[in-house]
Amino acid sequence: MAVDKSLLTGSSTMLVLKLLSEKDMYGYEMIDTLRKKSQNVFEFKAGTLYPLLHGLEEKGMLKSYEQEFLGKTRKYYSITKEGRKLLKSKTEEWKEYSGAIASVLAYGV
Repeated sequence: MAVDKSLLTGSSTMLVLKLLSEKDMYGYEMIDTLRKKSQNVFEFKAGTLYPLLHGLEEKGMLKSYEQEFLGKTRKYYSITKEGRKLLKSKTEEWKEYSGAIASVLAYGV
């Protein structure tokens, strides 16, 4: 079943922070990893991901650095202490929200 992409709105930050809590990544690596981990449900486009990354970096949630790999320079992102705090908060918020949705859907069944 195709998933309405508007459901992703609001959880993008949490998903990116979660990926980066596991290891530093460059943009296209994040896109590919998220797609694989979600079994093709989440397919970020570069035009969606990079503005999100830049905004999180401006807010101090991420930091970036460049590293050469096979003759190419890649920009890697890593989560900061503040980013980890935001991830924890967003995860708790998501658990409460998804639990409430599940309760409503299960009501009367």
